[in-house]
Amino acid sequence: MEKTALSIRLYGDPVLRKKAKPVSHISDRHRQILSDMAKTMYAGSGIGLAAPQIGTSESMIVADIGSGLYKLINPKIMKREGWQVLDEGCLSIPGVCIKVKRARKITLTAQDEFSHPLTLEADDLLACVLQHEMEHLKGKLIVDYASIFERLKIKQKLAKLAQKIKDEKLPESKKESCQLQL
Repeated sequence: MEKTALSIRLYGDPVLRKKAKPVSHISDRHRQILSDMAKTMYAGSGIGLAAPQIGTSESMIVADIGSGLYKLINPKIMKREGWQVLDEGCLSIPGVCIKVKRARKITLTAQDEFSHPLTLEADDLLACVLQHEMEHLKGKLIVDYASIFERLKIKQKLAKLAQKIKDEKLPESKKESCQLQL
């Protein structure tokens, strides 16, 4: 995989808690960021990535659960149906898995990288991934779903990650696997 100039921001980086701004005019710069985000997501063995995770506080996400790459700008959920609970990981919080309850099916609107409006219906895994990434755009992280018991369990990991926010990334040997690495 070719190396990208982007690095994934780790837990403790303030950009992860900022609300992303809507993109008012989609430009070549945005298309390049989305392409670089996709490369970064694939390089990290993830299935989703939001712009704040690479330090860009703009409303853009990429996702690919194996059925094709989605590049979405200004996504907004219009409808939610049903519930599912999955163990989720996050490229910005390596080694931490949290059970998160999300809608099983969603309908969202967004723009593609060429400013075309689109409506997308997603269920199961794709619905989970899109909701996870869209929460990054609001400054919300999976650790916000952790129970008090889970927070105590992951407290040391989070403290170590917060100390490493200036590092490029953790060595592969320190990563743990989750059901979903988003």
